[in-house]
Amino acid sequence: MAGIGFELKKLFRRKGLFASLRAYGYAGIICTGPMLLGVLLQLGILLLCSWVGAPRDQQDLLVCMITYTLLFSLTVTSFFSMPVTRYLADMLYEEQEQTILPSFWGSSSLMLVLGCTLYGLFLLVSGATLLQGLLCLWLFAEMIVNWNGMSYLTAIKDYRGILCSFLAAIALAFGLGFVLVVLLGGPVLEGMLFAVTMGYGLMMVWDVVLLYRYFPQSEESPWTFLRWVDAFLPLAFTGLCTNIGLFAHLVICWAGPLGVQVKGLFYGAPYYDVPALIAFLTILVTSVNFVVSVEVNFYPKYRNYYSLFNDGGVVGDIVTAEEEMLAVLNRELRFTALKQLFVTAAVLSLENTLLALLPLGFNDLMHGYFRTLCVGYGLYAVGNTILMILLYFTDYGGAVAAAAVFAVSASGLTVLSMAFDPAFYGFGFLIGAALFYLVTLFRLDVFTANLPYRVLGQQPIVAETKSGRFTRLGLFLEHKKRKPTKRAKHSAS
Repeated sequence: MAGIGFELKKLFRRKGLFASLRAYGYAGIICTGPMLLGVLLQLGILLLCSWVGAPRDQQDLLVCMITYTLLFSLTVTSFFSMPVTRYLADMLYEEQEQTILPSFWGSSSLMLVLGCTLYGLFLLVSGATLLQGLLCLWLFAEMIVNWNGMSYLTAIKDYRGILCSFLAAIALAFGLGFVLVVLLGGPVLEGMLFAVTMGYGLMMVWDVVLLYRYFPQSEESPWTFLRWVDAFLPLAFTGLCTNIGLFAHLVICWAGPLGVQVKGLFYGAPYYDVPALIAFLTILVTSVNFVVSVEVNFYPKYRNYYSLFNDGGVVGDIVTAEEEMLAVLNRELRFTALKQLFVTAAVLSLENTLLALLPLGFNDLMHGYFRTLCVGYGLYAVGNTILMILLYFTDYGGAVAAAAVFAVSASGLTVLSMAFDPAFYGFGFLIGAALFYLVTLFRLDVFTANLPYRVLGQQPIVAETKSGRFTRLGLFLEHKKRKPTKRAKHSAS
C-alpha cells in the first residue's frame, strides 16, 4: 500500500479513541472502498426494493446486473492491478511523480477498451433492454476506473477527501434511488440502476480530482507501465488467480441446481448469493488490520533489515534485525488470525439475532451457507494476508503458486460439490480457502527459514530487462500516439 503508512503513523501517534477510529477508518476506506460500496449498495437495494413492494423478478434482475458488472470489472482489473501497483511504488521510490497520472490514464484506457468490448458483447446477447445495457456498460466503465484508482489513492494523504467521496457516493445512490423510485414512481430496475451508476460516478470524479491535486500533469508516455507487466508477470497471474478463487464458486452455483434464470443470460442463486454477500463483510476487519499492522509495525522493521544489506551493515546487525523483523511479523500474523477468528465466532454466535433484523427471508439452508462461507472467507482473509507478506519478500513464484492452488481447488471442489446434497455447496470454497491458507503459511515458513540466502543468493548477477508482448504493445501504442503529432507539425510547417 504505497504511501498510506505515513499518514497512519501520524494518526496512531496521537492518543485517544477518536484518533484510532480515524486511522482505522482511513485504512478501511482506502482498502475496501469500492468493494464495500458495492456490498452496501446491494444490501440497500434489496431492503429498499422490499420496502416499496417491487416485483420479485425486478429485484432479482437488478441484483444480477449489478453483481455481473461488479465481478466482470474485478476480473478485468485483477490482472493488471498488482503490476500497476508495483510500477507506482517504483516511481514513487525513484521520485518520478510526473509519470503517475499518465500511467493511470494509460492503464485505465487499456482496461476500458478490453473490458467494455467484452462486456458490451455480452450485454448485446444477454437479453437486457437497450437502456439497461447502456446503464450496465456505464456502471462497468466507472468501476474499472474506481478499481484502478484504488492503487493510486494509497499515495494520497488527503484521507478526509477520500472518506467524503465514499460517503457522498452512498448518499447520492440511496437518495437518488429514493427520489426516482419512491417519490416519482419511476421503474424500479432502471431507476435504481441509474442511482447506483450516479453514486459510483460521483466517487470516480471525486477521486480523480484528488489525484490531480496530488500528482503533477506531464507529457510522459502513458504506456511505460506495460514493461512492468512483462517484468512482473507472476504478479498479474497472482491477482487473476486470487480473484477467480474468491468468486468462481458464485458463478458455478448459478449454473448448478440452485441457479435460476432471471432473464436471458442473467442467472442467479439467491439462496446462495445473499448469504455469501453478507458473509463477505466479515473479512473487512482483516483487510483493514493488515494495512495497519504492516504499515505501522512490520514495515519499519522490514525496511531496516533490507537497508543493512544496501548500506553495508555488519553481520551481527543483520542477524539482529532479521530476528526482530520476523518476531514482529509472527506477532502481527498471529494477532490478525486471532482477530479474524474472534469476528467469525462472534458473527456465528449472533447470526440468528442479526439476520432476523433484516427482511431477507433467511431459511435453514441459507443459514447453513452463511455459517460455512463465514469460515471460508475467514480462512481466505488470513491466507491473503500471508500472500501479501510473500509479495513483500518478492517471493512472486510462491505467491502465484498459492493463488493458483486457491483458484483450482476452490473452483474444482465447488464443481464436485454439485454432485452432493445442496447443503454441502459452500464446502468447496471452504476447503479451497483452507488449502490456500495452509499453502501460503507453509511457503512463508520455508522462505523465511533461510532469508539471507533468499536476499543475496537468488538475485541475478546481471540486471535483466524482460521484454514481451506487453512491452511490444506499449511501443506500438506509443508509435501510434507520436505519428499524428508528427503529421500535425508537418502540416503546420
